[in-house]
Amino acid sequence: IGSPSTVAHLSFRCVHRSSHHMFPPLSPSVWLIHSFIHSFIHSFIHSFIHSFIHSFIHSKPLPKSADVVVIGGGSLGCQTLYHLCKLGMTNVVLLERDRLTAGTTWHTAGLLWQLRPSDTEVELLAHTRNVISSELEEETDLETGWIQNGGLFIASNKQRLDEYKRLMSLGKAYGIESYVLSPAETKDLYPLMNVKDLYGTLYVPKDGTMDPAGTCTTLSRAATARGATVIENCPVTGIQVKVDDLGVKRVKEVETAHGTIQTPCVVNCAGVWATKLGEMAGVNVPLIAMHHAYVVTERIEGIQNMPNVRDHDASVYLRLQGDALSVGGYEHNPIFWNDVSCNNCVYKSDKSFTADHKPLMGEAPEVRGFFLGCGFNSAGMMLGGGCGKELAHWINHGRPEKDMCGYDIRRFHHSLTNNNRWIRERSHESYAKNYSVVFPFDEPLASRNMRTDPFHQVLQEQGCVFQERHGWERPGWFNRGGPAPVLDYDYYGAYDVPKNTDYKYSEILGKEYTFDFPPHHDAIRDECLSCRNAVAVFDMSYFGKFYLTGPDAKKAADWLFTADVNKAPGSTVYTCMLNKRGGVESDLTVSRLEPSPAHHPLTPESNVCDLCVDSRELLQEVLNSDLSNDAFPFSTHKIVNAAGHKVRAMRLSFVGEMGWELHIPKESCLPVYHAVMAAGAKYGICNAGYRAIDSLSIEKGMDLRPDDTPLEAGLAFTCKMKTSIPFLGRQALEAQKAEGLRRRIVCFTVDEKVPMFGLEAIFRNGVPVGHLRRSEFRFAIDKTIGYGYIRNPDGGVVSPDFVRSREFTLERMGVTYKATAHLKSPFDPENKHVKGIYG
Repeated sequence: IGSPSTVAHLSFRCVHRSSHHMFPPLSPSVWLIHSFIHSFIHSFIHSFIHSFIHSFIHSKPLPKSADVVVIGGGSLGCQTLYHLCKLGMTNVVLLERDRLTAGTTWHTAGLLWQLRPSDTEVELLAHTRNVISSELEEETDLETGWIQNGGLFIASNKQRLDEYKRLMSLGKAYGIESYVLSPAETKDLYPLMNVKDLYGTLYVPKDGTMDPAGTCTTLSRAATARGATVIENCPVTGIQVKVDDLGVKRVKEVETAHGTIQTPCVVNCAGVWATKLGEMAGVNVPLIAMHHAYVVTERIEGIQNMPNVRDHDASVYLRLQGDALSVGGYEHNPIFWNDVSCNNCVYKSDKSFTADHKPLMGEAPEVRGFFLGCGFNSAGMMLGGGCGKELAHWINHGRPEKDMCGYDIRRFHHSLTNNNRWIRERSHESYAKNYSVVFPFDEPLASRNMRTDPFHQVLQEQGCVFQERHGWERPGWFNRGGPAPVLDYDYYGAYDVPKNTDYKYSEILGKEYTFDFPPHHDAIRDECLSCRNAVAVFDMSYFGKFYLTGPDAKKAADWLFTADVNKAPGSTVYTCMLNKRGGVESDLTVSRLEPSPAHHPLTPESNVCDLCVDSRELLQEVLNSDLSNDAFPFSTHKIVNAAGHKVRAMRLSFVGEMGWELHIPKESCLPVYHAVMAAGAKYGICNAGYRAIDSLSIEKGMDLRPDDTPLEAGLAFTCKMKTSIPFLGRQALEAQKAEGLRRRIVCFTVDEKVPMFGLEAIFRNGVPVGHLRRSEFRFAIDKTIGYGYIRNPDGGVVSPDFVRSREFTLERMGVTYKATAHLKSPFDPENKHVKGIYG
């Protein structure tokens, strides 16, 4: 896990100075080897006996067919199988190449921490904990090996402690007991710990430890009791696909050394082998396997019943293992799977990491019926229960229950998932930053500039600080200090790669590492106020554009879109697209085009330039069209000429002001941009980025996910409920409307100038009712504004009066602030500005 000096530091950190006799009186390097041999012998004997018994028999006959075949008998495979059975599916099979938990799972630490900086992940962890600590034992009368010994996060600096305070506040919204402790309080809790260099700790009493083997064995028994089949010692040798009448590839069958299973659905839970399994079906699985080393100490007197520890700043974890500790860590120079054999490891534990430190889940875009449940970045045990449940629901119902967009394999563009450089660099950075503080405005340094638009170079020259989203470089904000290009990845100086020096982009990013207002706060303010009071230009090429064409386009539009889009050509309608449960999969604008074989001069690859505020006067000098309200009203579009180039102009704005979107063919982007900037000079035009968009758009009151409905989000006006036209999700909305809303979005403003970023707890009369989903600073009124979905603690309806009748507070990092609740955005609630009505 590092140099001998690192090990010495770790042992010193977790054991009090006067207790040095608890370790063998050996040098650090000898102690490490000694500990490994002791642990290895125990593990080897256990594994040998298990393998010896199973090597004589192929455990069960192979069924001819199955509704679902889960491949991989680790945490995710067993959890998915169990939850499929709980949904009533019994003709399901799990295939394991060796024995259950023989992959990454058998040597995982099995730690379960309840708090992470993501509301979805907190909910996933809560389900895992419930399954392991109570549900399975109640169902099977078997113990899973769950030990509730608590968890302790160590903070060695102020920023880390601030992060823990944020987690504590979020935990209150979910009823998770946690405490931020002083060094002295930490010493009382964990007497063996040296606390002299600590800022504090986060203690979560109901965190604990899972036994991987016990958990997976109990899950498999519970699943087989419900009708599932578990077959060990059955390696998969191939996956056959077929092409249906529409040219779509679908899973056909799974081939093994013992026969073939006909099935329409395969679930790839193969861990570090997931990429190889994907290749069998022609599916890209973008993950990298890396060696992860850990050691187990000798017996330590007084360590019994102590909480598990994470020292994020030292990048190590300490798991209680009886009267000893298992110690592992994450270094900047991990050994890639294909670089070193197992013989060169200490106590080897191969783990798979992904490009954005999030798992790979959902149906692969290449092959229907091929699902992924892999790439868990060392969190497969703790996220297994929640993710297994969501994956089972995904398979059975076509979508998960929670917002799993951040885990969906489709978040990665196909040009990236088969790019080895991108996969390797980004996965390395995920590993190296596994324990890094999660700051609100962090950006990756690995594999940048993979996808750029025609504006990229000219914006970079003007000081653009780019963000990376789905491989795209998009403008974040504009630095007054000149260009800050993103350089090639240097692996943080590992593997003899020269570390980048005088790296301006990295230096700017480092200044973003704060939970206070960042240093460039004023630059964002200037962009926002220019948009409100003068003119701003936004490069929004990152937004997707699709064309819906064909003889049944109208029928498809009626079913797909919540709003009535059957308007005259030249109209544009804001609408939502829902899933069957009424959740918002997307909000978008739909523009009706003239019915013509050549109805537009633009392609889906066109780029978008969004101009705001006094843009009418500016654009009137650039476009050859009358831009008055009568000639070019709000929510309309037309083909116009811009500086000699044909573009589609749309009278829309994403930032709540009068403006136009210009959809420009790629070859015309720069000439049109330069013409706009030249004409705008006398109007005080400025470039602006997505950080400004985030601040400006929050004033219009939107925050949507697939688990939110339009009624909950205040978007009922987008739904054609007064017509008889059916649309996807309508029945769910009608039922929700009749029952009354059990959750509702609410806008909050705070008079104090304090930064909030989302995840702050919301209290109604001192009782937690939710958390902020999103928060930004609102420069126009110099206040923080945030949005969150609140619930009635009694489970009742959340009516407008429920919101108006009580006082609200927001908790940020343990500090409570009085907040004003609004059912409508306090900024331009009648939406007059976008219609050109000012004053």
